Amino acid sequence: MRDEGDLVIRGGTVVLPEGTRRADLRIRHGTVVAMESQFTQASTLDREIDATGLYIFPGLIDAHVHLNEPGRADWEGFTTGTMSLAAGGVTTFFDMPLNSTPPVTDRARFDQKRRVAEAKSFIDYGLWGGLIPGNTEELTELSQCGAIGFKAFMTDAGTNDFPAVDNDSLWAGMDIAARLGAVVAVHAESSWITRRLTESLLSQGRVSARDYEASRPVVSELEAVERALAIARLTGCRLHVVHASSADVVRRIRAAREAGVDVSVETCPHYLSLTVADLEELGGVAKCAPPLRGRDEVEALWQAVRAGLVDTVGSDHSPCPPSMKEDPKGNLFRVWGGISGAQTALNVLLEEGYHRRGVPLETLTALTATNPAKRFGLYPRKGTIAPGSDADLVLVDLDAPWTLRQEDLYYRHPHSPFIGRTFRGKILATLLRGQPVYVDPSPANPVKGIGAGPFPDKPFGQFIPGKPS
Repeated sequence: MRDEGDLVIRGGTVVLPEGTRRADLRIRHGTVVAMESQFTQASTLDREIDATGLYIFPGLIDAHVHLNEPGRADWEGFTTGTMSLAAGGVTTFFDMPLNSTPPVTDRARFDQKRRVAEAKSFIDYGLWGGLIPGNTEELTELSQCGAIGFKAFMTDAGTNDFPAVDNDSLWAGMDIAARLGAVVAVHAESSWITRRLTESLLSQGRVSARDYEASRPVVSELEAVERALAIARLTGCRLHVVHASSADVVRRIRAAREAGVDVSVETCPHYLSLTVADLEELGGVAKCAPPLRGRDEVEALWQAVRAGLVDTVGSDHSPCPPSMKEDPKGNLFRVWGGISGAQTALNVLLEEGYHRRGVPLETLTALTATNPAKRFGLYPRKGTIAPGSDADLVLVDLDAPWTLRQEDLYYRHPHSPFIGRTFRGKILATLLRGQPVYVDPSPANPVKGIGAGPFPDKPFGQFIPGKPS
């Protein structure tokens, strides 16, 4: 017997792991309690949303975000960062231990970041801990604090306060992580390959977009991935390779998994849409590491997605002030390597995947919600729409065309390589545990009445501790 005052979402098409289904949802105290073809009972106290003609996705879980607070809040912070994530359909995110400063490499720094997030986050969140040379003794305490896992760089991270791990440090850290049941995420690029190539290119005065891409070739990812996989096999560590830019990397990781290594792989929306030609045209705003590749790599990655070889998609939102994206002499090597993408991940996947390539919606949902929920121990509370799950939902007009403008972005610094691009699939509302955390402000929004403005009056995100799964 139901209580009065539920939230009922009527007439929408729900995206489920097995496909799509027209259904009504009943939500009580932030949880989905029923999903039926049609609810016949109604109460005058029920709140209702008419979702006729709309698609309902589970809230995205973005496991790879840099919000940079505390310490570099002038780059981005939890307020603007989580507003942007909510506007992009994200209801849970995991913040990386850098580029906040000091980075999250011990209990005190973890607690400091968590206090900031508690005060400012509009959506649910988890925090990664850092794995750097010399902090392996801190990993157990970080895990006890609730760290999602540990992030390590196998090449220069771009900031002086988060050094790359050498082989011995990575082995020691992964050995401890294995005993803790924790995931180690690696930025897998070979430091010695990228360093030698960079030095050679710069000595010749070669500083263009094509030169930057040549300084960090796919083979540098493969070499680092091979080392990480070998250590994971020897220690039994759960490994997560982030932002793979090539299908060759994805296929190598899948082969290791089939051989018994507990490994997963992430790619990013920009590797599924942008190319090195876009980097040439747009400049620093499209620079990232690993770099954008050729069109053939984009298509090969989509083939890997279709084949189920890619586990997750994360935005790798890595913002900075505009001045850091420019160099007066046009030297692309000197500008910050990170793309602002927290707000546009779902839009890119819908346009490039569903509309242009016919990738099923359930495949995109697996990449952005179900798979990260399973990998990081949140499923079935999150990552799906089912009785008993959190009512983390995204209402989308799947065919609505719209063009991204700079004024649409909620980032602290509203720059993006996707400004001016037209997408099909407009996010009309994002609900966290049944409460609106974003409502599209355009007058034509059919669900605008569920919230007084684009965002609630105050943040109410909750900390989601990591746990083995």
